[in-house]
Amino acid sequence: MIKIRVGITMGDPSGVGPSIILKALNDLSPAVHPVIIGDEWVLRRAAKALACRLPSREIVDLSNVNRKSFVFGALKAEYGRAGMEYLDKALTMVKQGGLDCLVTSPVSKEAVALSGLASFQGQTEYIAGKTGTRNYEMLLFNKSLRFVLITRHMPLKGVWRAITAARVIRAGKLVHSCMRSLFALKKPRFIVCGLNPHASDNGLIGTEENRRIRPAVISLRHSGMMIDGPVSADAAILQAYRGNYDCVIAMYHDQALIPLKLTDFASGVNMTIGLPFVRTSVLHGTAFDIAAHPLAVDARSLTAAVAAAVQCTQNQKKA
Repeated sequence: MIKIRVGITMGDPSGVGPSIILKALNDLSPAVHPVIIGDEWVLRRAAKALACRLPSREIVDLSNVNRKSFVFGALKAEYGRAGMEYLDKALTMVKQGGLDCLVTSPVSKEAVALSGLASFQGQTEYIAGKTGTRNYEMLLFNKSLRFVLITRHMPLKGVWRAITAARVIRAGKLVHSCMRSLFALKKPRFIVCGLNPHASDNGLIGTEENRRIRPAVISLRHSGMMIDGPVSADAAILQAYRGNYDCVIAMYHDQALIPLKLTDFASGVNMTIGLPFVRTSVLHGTAFDIAAHPLAVDARSLTAAVAAAVQCTQNQKKA
């Protein structure tokens, strides 16, 4: 069996990253060769709290956490900096061919900002910038649903301005290619959510659908995509949940995250598509409130993220 070398970053050392990594290691398939990038001392602390031994896995130890003052569950600039150092190291390893794909544990945007990266929007945008990737999207999925987001982390008051026909067309073309190459779907089916209630009722509750979204859907259909919409978000997501569509194109963050977490939070995965390699992450944050109590931590999202990274990497190699 050819094993896939999966880089797993520890994320914010004070968050749940160390604990979910240790828990997930027990559930990885034989096809995975995990390479953990983080701080070995912190991992040993987490292992002690979990009453287990640190598994004999490959660890790239940056040893960048102050042992005297370290605590789990704390928001600190030094931890934000450490988490980004793990990510930078992993990206270097991917570039040099030492890793086949990348799975990232969560970092705190606030801690990263405190560390000096004031413009930090998230690991998705950071990785895209570091790899020189301009055309990328956030794909979110669990066992029941897949979503691609037209807008990501922005205030709701700015969403309508960010939605343009060109933006929807760009996202549609990229996710169509991704479904074929990474998920091995020969004829993927898509449905597009409206922005307004009832998808505006043909212009009665807003103009975005008729002026921006519908023209994009028509253009994508003419290009050969099997795509419908815009449809009221509640109806569109229900149709996808019933298996009539392979992916939903959502207009904003919570339009996708709420149904994902309601239907199956544990299997949720965040993937960045458009990169030169497969990158996945968990569908949750640092969870500082439970980080000091690792027995309460659920690692199934990380397990799902690793499984998805491996399967998509294998599909990519076959394509």
